[in-house]
Amino acid sequence: MDRVLFVIADFPVTLEIAAYAAVGIVAALLVALLVVVMRQSRARAEEAEQRAEEAAAAQLKAQETERYIADMVRVQSEMTGRMQTMSEIFGSRTSDLARLVNDRLDSQGQRIGAAMQESNVKTNESLAKLQERLAVIDRAQSNITQLSQNVVSLQSILANKQTRGAFGQGRMEAIIGDGLAQNAYAFQATLSNGSRPDALVYMPNGAPSLVIDAKFPLESWQGFSGAGDGEDPRFAASRFRNDMGVHIKAISEKYLIAGETADTAFLFVPSESIFADLHEHFEDVVQRALKARIVIVSPSILMLSIQVVQALLRDVKMREEAYRIQTEVRALLTDVGRLDERVRKLQTHFTQAAGDIGDIVTSSSKIVKRGERIEAMEFDETRPEPQRLAGE
Repeated sequence: MDRVLFVIADFPVTLEIAAYAAVGIVAALLVALLVVVMRQSRARAEEAEQRAEEAAAAQLKAQETERYIADMVRVQSEMTGRMQTMSEIFGSRTSDLARLVNDRLDSQGQRIGAAMQESNVKTNESLAKLQERLAVIDRAQSNITQLSQNVVSLQSILANKQTRGAFGQGRMEAIIGDGLAQNAYAFQATLSNGSRPDALVYMPNGAPSLVIDAKFPLESWQGFSGAGDGEDPRFAASRFRNDMGVHIKAISEKYLIAGETADTAFLFVPSESIFADLHEHFEDVVQRALKARIVIVSPSILMLSIQVVQALLRDVKMREEAYRIQTEVRALLTDVGRLDERVRKLQTHFTQAAGDIGDIVTSSSKIVKRGERIEAMEFDETRPEPQRLAGE
């Protein structure tokens, strides 16, 4: 037993030691095998338990699925019944709707037919009117051709200074004549100082008259507007300012008379474009005119001013008529008062007569009552005959 089998690191290994080592190794292997077996059995038990839980969960899920399927079947049956009911309702409604649509289509077809017939009639009328308008357009075109031929004569009129002034005065007279009555204005009237303005508008309530002058220096304005063709624009503008200053001074000195004419006079410009360019390029001239109590007016502004004067005259006329009506109403009230007094006297007479008639009615009723009482009295049958009066 003490025989040495081999030496490990100067340590002799005998047979006994080797046997003990083999026994220990076998024991260790058995212990390891036992541990492995126990672990496998525990894992199997856990796996079986997990499988059991999964089976229980699956069974529970299957039961829930069966209940859900049963609910779905019940809901499906209910939905089937409802769908059948809805299909029946939809069928009846569809038939009603189809009948209603057919009725509406028939009525609509009749309406459309009537409308188309009416539209054809109106279309024919419109075509006839269109032909008439085309004829009017043809006549207007011929008039335009004649007017274009007359432009040359208008240019020749405007080329002359006197005729150009008459043209501006003509426009002014047309505007005033269209807006006012004949007794509300005067052309070329003579003032107390011997001056003769182009137009004199009589203001209401005895106010001073309004003076309107139409002598606009159109020649110098055309020189300014046509400057650039060999003429200095500044020189043309200076010449226009000087002409306007002279004309404004002449109007202020000749036409503004205290107590006879208004404090402000109008300088008529016969063109809206000239009026706009004047305010754009010659603001100093406009301000100079305003300081001299002269207002530069265009045709539209003059027309508006004439309408204001017309409204004032109409207001004065209405006040006069209102005063006249008030006078008549006062006289009417006096007559009504007199009539009321006489009616009251007549009412007194009627009241007295009614009282007398009432007394007569009272007396007659008393007499009737007395007669009824006398008639109701009872007498003996052998009553003596009433004595007859002499002469009966």
